[in-house]
Amino acid sequence: MNPAKRKEIFERLRAANPTPQTELEYGSTFQLLIAVMLSAQATDKSVNLATRRLFPEHGTPEKILALGEEGLSAYIRTIGLYKTKAKNVIATCRLLLERHGGEVPADREALEALPGVGRKTANVVLNTAFRQVAMAVDTHIFRVSNRTGLAPGKNVVEVERKLLKVVPKEFLLDAHHWLILHGRYVCVARTPKCPQCGIADLCEYRDKTRPADAPAPRSRAGARRAA
Repeated sequence: MNPAKRKEIFERLRAANPTPQTELEYGSTFQLLIAVMLSAQATDKSVNLATRRLFPEHGTPEKILALGEEGLSAYIRTIGLYKTKAKNVIATCRLLLERHGGEVPADREALEALPGVGRKTANVVLNTAFRQVAMAVDTHIFRVSNRTGLAPGKNVVEVERKLLKVVPKEFLLDAHHWLILHGRYVCVARTPKCPQCGIADLCEYRDKTRPADAPAPRSRAGARRAA
């Protein structure tokens, strides 16, 4: 894909959604960190349902740590892998209090040193909370980047590096949100909604879907017989 196409893609995504936001609900940087940790292999909707109960009364490192693993599990058991996540969240709260005065650090190394915080989670927090250029590549962004030809790669790290290299600088801060929302609602996994896609004419995906009432394309042999 050439640079002009990439620029036009992000211009259209920006025009449709000038200020994209995460769909996770949070009231502080700490709550964002916890919500992102809980969202691994889970939907934002399921995380929000749990944190709407958790955060109002237990929205600080001190209060979640006081719950302990069992107490926290009672709030998040509807989320996949909740036992492992409860263990990591409690350990993270403890380290935030011991090493960072209860504050979420604004650098990658310190974030990734927290239990349960990997590269993707750190990227989300750095980008969303601290407005640093970072690209958190999840399954949606990986799919969109490969399917459209925007930044194809064999793994998430390769796609991340390509996106940081090829996305025009003016769009880098919000590119993560635009791409994840596009993958979540338009360029979906099983049957992409190409007829409703605002960048379909720029996308290099060969097997675009058609409107339900559109005739199927003829094969060359069929066309010759019709003639």
